[in-house]
Amino acid sequence: MTALPFLPPEAIIPTLKVSGKKQLLQELASRGSQLSGLPEPRIHDQLVEREALGSTGTGEGIALPHARFRELTRIHGLFARLDKPIPFDAVDGQPVDLVFLILSPEEGNAVHLKALAEVSRRLRDRDLCERLRGSTNREALYALLTGWEVASQPPQAVAV
Repeated sequence: MTALPFLPPEAIIPTLKVSGKKQLLQELASRGSQLSGLPEPRIHDQLVEREALGSTGTGEGIALPHARFRELTRIHGLFARLDKPIPFDAVDGQPVDLVFLILSPEEGNAVHLKALAEVSRRLRDRDLCERLRGSTNREALYALLTGWEVASQPPQAVAV
């Protein structure tokens, strides 16, 4: 079972070409609409509104845009590896190249926060981020993101 059940393999964008934050949010809304069935303009408006409260750029090239919708009954995730880093008003001022979108049910506050925390925890791992940046293969990116807990465990001692 995947450790990120809200991230299907088709929700991996291995090389997204965008020129800035505005275009990125529009592209995320478009792809998020395909995944969730929500109207693209509604997702876009919610993402822009959330960014107005404060950037979801968490630092070290990572952004976690997210929004909640009353119509959703489950979380939808989408990962994009950008073709090249873009300015995003991140907390550290660095451009962003790894983006994880989370669309959640409005009523599921605890589930929403748990999903954000899990994705954030994974993307704080520098080795994982280095590997994500080094791959343009959808399957490899998916395997890295969903198999991270196994891959990041320290090697087990072998009795001789």
